[in-house]
Amino acid sequence: MIIGVLALQGAFIEHEKSFQACGAETRQIRLPEQLEGIDALVIPGGESTTMGKLLIDFGLLNPIKEMAQNGLPIFGTCAGLVMLAKDIVKSEQTTLSLMDILVERNAFGRQVDSFEADLEIPAIGNPSYRGVFIRAPYIVSAGPGVEVMAKFEDKIVMARQNNLLCTAFHPELTDDLRVHQYFLEMLKTQKNN
Repeated sequence: MIIGVLALQGAFIEHEKSFQACGAETRQIRLPEQLEGIDALVIPGGESTTMGKLLIDFGLLNPIKEMAQNGLPIFGTCAGLVMLAKDIVKSEQTTLSLMDILVERNAFGRQVDSFEADLEIPAIGNPSYRGVFIRAPYIVSAGPGVEVMAKFEDKIVMARQNNLLCTAFHPELTDDLRVHQYFLEMLKTQKNN
């Protein structure tokens, strides 16, 4: 199983290490031809406006969108969550526009307002999960096809829609591999269907 990790900017190396620790093979994705043969794609944190521009510049936007529409599992964290969203509050920036969610960027404040919090994520079991939030977005609202998987206070910070998974926090910055393992389980289930 090969997990493609979008390596245009952001914490892609940390995601690679997490998936490798789960026993998965990874491949850095910078060009459309590198998408060939991957079983899933991770869109890491970073700066979503820049990421949107780079996806266009490197010719990756449409191929990734098509692959997702054909069932490729995609996992977006932080800026990756923003890239998956169909709508962003007060923004016309480029996204893949795949998930039926409305997102608020940098919703918890600036870099100095970064924090950690214990999250209850029933899908990965107990104990609670320590979420690392850095200039994090959150999901303001989710459409009927979206499964809300975790909230911080009243804000949605993890969700899934079919083959798409997103978190507002950074699971790659902790030693807890349960979110990465959940994504790998998603892939296996999808492959068997």
